[in-house]
Order: sequence, then C-alpha cells, then structure tokens
Amino acid sequence: MNILIIIAAVLISFAIGVPVGMAYRKKIAESKIQGAEVEARRLLETAKKEAENLRKEEIFKAKEEIMANRKELDQEIKERRGEVQKQEARLIQKEENLERREDNFEKKERDLERELANIDKQKEELEELHKEEMVQLQKIASLSKEEAKERLLSEMDKQLTQEKAALIREKEQKAKEEATKNAKEILSYAVQKCAADHSQETTVSIVSLPNDDMKGRIIGREGRNIKALETLTGIDLIIDDTPEAVVLSGFDPLRREVAKIALEKLIDDGRIHPAKIEEMVEKAKEEVENTIKEEGERAVLETGVIGLNPDVVKLIGKLKYRTSYGQNVLNHSIEVSNLARIMAEELGLDPKLARRAGLLHDIGKALDHDMEGTHVEIGVEVLKKFKENPLVINAVEAHHGDVEPQTLEAVLVQAADAISASRPGARRETLEAYIKRLQNLEEIADSFDGVEKSFAIQAGREVRIVVKPEKISDDQMTILARDVSKRIENEMDYPGQIKVNIIRETKVVDYAK
Repeated sequence: MNILIIIAAVLISFAIGVPVGMAYRKKIAESKIQGAEVEARRLLETAKKEAENLRKEEIFKAKEEIMANRKELDQEIKERRGEVQKQEARLIQKEENLERREDNFEKKERDLERELANIDKQKEELEELHKEEMVQLQKIASLSKEEAKERLLSEMDKQLTQEKAALIREKEQKAKEEATKNAKEILSYAVQKCAADHSQETTVSIVSLPNDDMKGRIIGREGRNIKALETLTGIDLIIDDTPEAVVLSGFDPLRREVAKIALEKLIDDGRIHPAKIEEMVEKAKEEVENTIKEEGERAVLETGVIGLNPDVVKLIGKLKYRTSYGQNVLNHSIEVSNLARIMAEELGLDPKLARRAGLLHDIGKALDHDMEGTHVEIGVEVLKKFKENPLVINAVEAHHGDVEPQTLEAVLVQAADAISASRPGARRETLEAYIKRLQNLEEIADSFDGVEKSFAIQAGREVRIVVKPEKISDDQMTILARDVSKRIENEMDYPGQIKVNIIRETKVVDYAK
C-alpha cells in the first residue's frame, strides 16, 4: 500500500514537473533570442559606421592621387612643349640651310651648262682637226682609211698569233712536263710491281708419242680412230714424218686442250678405238671443266676480288683457253686488274672498284664465239644479268671507248688495258692492221693545209710531218701539232701514245761564179 502511494506521488510529481520545466525552458530561449537580436543590431550599426569611415578614407586617397597625377601630367606637358619648340626651331634652321643650298646648286648648274657648251664647241673643233689630220696622213702615207685599217688589223693578227702560240707552248710544255712526270712515276711503279712474263699463244699443240708405231694405232683401220677423234673434238690431227709426235691444229684453245688431254689418256691407256675415244673425250671435257673452275678461283684469289657469282667465276676461268692477238686473255685480265688497283691506290681512288672492273673487263671474250656481238656488248649483257655494280659495268663498256667513262677508275682500266696489251711481246698484230694504222696516220697528217709530206715511223708510235715554210710559220707549227694530235685521238684506236713531230726547214741556195 505504501509502495502504491509512493508510486502515485512520483507520477503526480512527474506530471506536474514536466510542463513547468518546458515553460521555464521556453522563457529562457526567448530571452536568449532577444539578446542575440540586440547584439546583431549593435554589430550591424558598428559595421555601417566602419564602412562609412573606410569609404571616406578611400575617397580622400583617390583625390590625393588625382591631384598628384595632374601635377605630373602638367609637368610632362610643359616638357613636351619645350621639345616641340626646340624641334620647330631646328626645322626652321634646316629649311633656311636648304634654301641656301638650292641657290648654290642653281648657280653651279648654270656654270656646268656653260662648261658643257664650251666642251661641245671644243669637241666639234677636235673633230674638224681630226678630219684634217686624216686627210693629211692619207696624202703622206698614200693609203686610204680602209687600207690602213686592214694593215693594222693584219699586224695585230700576226702579233696575237705569236702571243697565242707562245702562251700555248708555255702552258702545254709546263702541263706536259708535270703530267708526264707524274704519269711516268705512277705507271712505272705499277708496271714494276706487276711485272709479267708474256709468251705468244699458238694455234697448234704437240703431243709426244712413246714410239712411231703409236701413229698407226691413232689413225686406226681406214682412219676410223683419227676421224672419231677429230669429229668429237673439232680439232685437226696432223700425223706426218715428225718423229714421235702428233700435231693438234685448231683455232679454239678449249677444244684443242680437250683433244690433247684425250689423246694423252688414250696413249697412256693403250686401247684406242672409237668407243674408248668417246669415253676419253668426255673425261677430258670434265677435266677441262674442273680446270676452268680452278683457274677462275685462282684468278679471283690472286686479284682479291670477292663476292662474284660462281657462274661469273667459271667464265673467268674459261678465259684461260681464249687468246687475243696471241695474248692469253686470263693472264691479261689478271694483269689489268693488278695494274688498275696499283694505280688507283697511288691516286687515292677506290682500288676495290678498279681491280674488280679490271678483272671483268674482257669477260665477254669467254662467250664471243657462242654469241653474237662484240665482246664488250656480251660482257655488259652478262654482268647486267648477274646484277653487277653499275660502275663496274660502265668501266667494262668504256674500256674500248664505246661510251664515256663515268669514273676515274674506268679511265684507269683503259690505261691498264693499254699497258698490258702494249708490253713487248704481249701481242702480235696482223700485217694488214699494222699497215692500215700507218696509212691512217699519214692520211690524217697529209689532210692539213701546208703539209708537204708525212712519215709514220717507229711502228706507228710517231708521225713525222714536214711542212711548207712559206705557208706554216714557227708559231703556227704549235697549233698544227695540237690539231693533228686531236684528230688522231678522235679518229684512231691505238695502244699507248703517238708522237706528232713537225719539221719546218728553210733553205737558201746561191752559187758563186
């Protein structure tokens, strides 16, 4: 019971205290809000006062700045006005100076006009005097003006011819001496380093026999053995009274070599009949093919040329069995390659290009018996087929002057080819070609006006020209020698060089009685 009373009392107290507390809190909150509003109004008034003070201060500062700027502007305007006044004064002074100069120029112009008038008058007087003097000179000299002019021009032409000839002689002599000296040094060095023995190739080969009885076995019954051998090789066998020897005759060295090897094998074997001959010829061909490959590799190794197509190497080896004017073409190509390389090294050019072009320059001769065209055309076609360096192809195409050389290395190949071909004993020329070259030299020399007689001497290495002294003067001889040399260079093909020697002789004969 007591507990219930206590609980009831607590509940009653709680019910009464809650509304009272809420009312009290509301009153406190309202008083705080009123205080905040009062404080806000106070702060707002203070802020307005401060802002008004700042505005007044800023206005005052702006006015002060405007006054200062106005003073500076007034000062600058004063200074500018002073400068403008000074410039106006200077311009006025300059204008006055220009007016004075204009007056002086007008005065000088009048003076010049008077002087020009005097000069024109003096010029007219001089022309009159010149005409009078010309008339007097023509009377004294008994020559007209045109005649005197012609004589003067003639004398000047003679003098110019003499001076031109003297200048040409001096320059040519100096250039020739220097060029000849350098060329001789380089060529002699190259030839000395690349000395080669030469022997003439012949069109026959001799096969030694163990005894003369072997001749009958080679001929065979009714000549069937010799006919089989000649048919298979294309070479003529000459069996005559020569003791213990058979002569193989033919213009193709390759076929002759096959026939020689086959015959030697038959002699060693002892069995000689058509079937055995055919077998030995095939073996000889294989042996020659191997020799061709080995010779090509030897030439490439000896000259130091690398990167060649194997088919090109075989063609190089085939040159071993090819001759030109009796000179072995493979040996000639190796020598040209070495000579061109040495000269290129001495001149600071590309020795690799020079030796490669030198080795390949006659490659066409390996196929010229089997294809139409010159060996140059064939060689160029073959090298293009194997995608050779265009500069090498140009050197091959230009080594006989068919096209213009594009590089100095191509010119060196031309020179090396001429050196190798003109070595003593390197080649033999036919009598007809030799005589034709001499005749061409004399015909070229005789075609010039004033030439009395010409003689080709020293196997065509020199042409001696005798001129008419009344038509060719000493000065004109120099020009004539140059013209003859140029024409020989343009119209003839020859190894080495040809000396043009001009002789002018004046004779006076009288008799004492």
